[in-house]
Amino acid sequence: MTRLFRFFALGLVAVFLAGCGVNNIPTYDQAMKGKWGQVQNEYQRRSDLVPNLVETVKGYAAQEKDVLTAVVEARAKATSIQLSPDIVNNPEEFQKYQAAQGQLSQALGKLLSITEAYPDLKSNQNFLALQSQLEGSENRIAVARKDYIDAVQTYNTELVTFPGRLWASTFYSSYKPAATFSADAGADKAPKVDFNKPKN
Repeated sequence: MTRLFRFFALGLVAVFLAGCGVNNIPTYDQAMKGKWGQVQNEYQRRSDLVPNLVETVKGYAAQEKDVLTAVVEARAKATSIQLSPDIVNNPEEFQKYQAAQGQLSQALGKLLSITEAYPDLKSNQNFLALQSQLEGSENRIAVARKDYIDAVQTYNTELVTFPGRLWASTFYSSYKPAATFSADAGADKAPKVDFNKPKN
């Protein structure tokens, strides 16, 4: 009878704890990390498009060496950052990664802007296909980042509100707030392009 009572009591405690959201923190953490993985996936997809885009533009606008070099260097920097498993809990490392991706976005924006001065390039089928894929990638990145931001908000809120705060201090003390995206520096300004500069 005592054993049955203990079993019943443990069952009640388990149901009580589950109903009070004791599993919310690890559940939200896993959801947030899944969304982060999708952000990384979309950034990688964009990065994979860059070499072909640069080569195509170079074939028609080799004189735009500075812009082409800036794109190549920005891609190299963005892909050279070693991401630790806990990057989402490391604001400095997260900011560094975001800044590198933002620099690549700006470099690509300038590259696409200069193509307006090259009608033959604008009509090249390969370039048009790459441009379309790049635009699709940028849209997917925006969606993935929004989904990640929403997941971080849910997770971080759970850590600081009741009863999540109670569970965080008793069972999940190793779980830390996650970093999130902010607007990229200069994102509110269009890249400046001078179509009247002399061609070499």
